[in-house]
Amino acid sequence: MRQEFDAQWNQLAEEVMSGMREWRVQQPRATLAEIEAALDERMAQMRARLLTDLALASAAADLAASPPEERPRCGVCGGILHERGRHKRKLTTQGNQTVQLERSYGYCPSCEVGFFPPG
Repeated sequence: MRQEFDAQWNQLAEEVMSGMREWRVQQPRATLAEIEAALDERMAQMRARLLTDLALASAAADLAASPPEERPRCGVCGGILHERGRHKRKLTTQGNQTVQLERSYGYCPSCEVGFFPPG
């Protein structure tokens, strides 16, 4: 999995760099502030993608794949969480970028408390 991520992340970094080179050719008289804003926008997009990939690579993303003794525990009673399906959640991160995560929804049958993401 690491090689797959490395290849994707290297491609993202190259897209940021080539996009900035192209932008700079089109904006030869851009001020430092304009260059910085263009770079920040591209970096925020790359950051959001990296954040999504890293969050979804977490063991907490899929409770069913973990043996019960390795699953996160309820923050209220300490009981082992059960999976109650997968749910999608959209979050806004730095640079006003949207990150969408689809992860397990953890549920404590004793406390009747749900956790997303669990753990």
